[in-house]
Amino acid sequence: MGRKGTMLEEQIESHHLNETMTVKIYLPEAFTPFYKYHLCIMQDGNDYYQLGRAATLSDQMHEDGDMEHTILVGIHYKDKYDRREKYHPAGSQQQAYMKFLVQEAVPFLDKLLPTYCMGQSRALIGDSLAGTLALMTALKYPNTFGYVIMQSPYVDAAVLEAVKKSETRQQVSIYHTVGTAETAVATTDGGKADFVAPNRELNQLLQEKGLPYTYHELENGNHTWKYWQSDLQHAFLSLFN
Repeated sequence: MGRKGTMLEEQIESHHLNETMTVKIYLPEAFTPFYKYHLCIMQDGNDYYQLGRAATLSDQMHEDGDMEHTILVGIHYKDKYDRREKYHPAGSQQQAYMKFLVQEAVPFLDKLLPTYCMGQSRALIGDSLAGTLALMTALKYPNTFGYVIMQSPYVDAAVLEAVKKSETRQQVSIYHTVGTAETAVATTDGGKADFVAPNRELNQLLQEKGLPYTYHELENGNHTWKYWQSDLQHAFLSLFN
């Protein structure tokens, strides 16, 4: 099935990252500048478009009335090493990447598109390390991003500590999933990591925070797009319906 909407490609000159960042913007078929739109900013952007079929899903959900006026924005990485430096809690560019999102990408998108210009109309979404980045950015900048979708996020002590210290309360709504078979996930450094136990610990912490929060485990789900793609409609429904 072909996409019904319109894909735009824009460049942002990032001073924080000292590089030109490409953003791919998907406007729904019935887009009009006379409406206001929510923004769904996807890290691992090309993966969400190609493997997650996010644009096709957006078409379907807008047509069925299951998704309020929403524009998708995909931001991708150069390679797996660049991805780690930008998304990992210990990455050398993680803080700079957060500032790029808040101080450069969001103002650029608000100027270019008919958005609500408020945190409660913006979502950050990501899988694995990209989900980690989405959560940590929203916790640090809750007035800029009001929604998080994280699919099988990487969780370590730094992530858990960030949640413990967070005072966002009701400002951020979170959708969180992990597959029950994610017990030996290959990592960038060549090792393997258990994602299930740390995600369950994160679940407990987020529940204690009292945030608007949805958590579920994908039965026999592993760390692949087969499961993230099939879960994406539930994620969109939880935040944009």
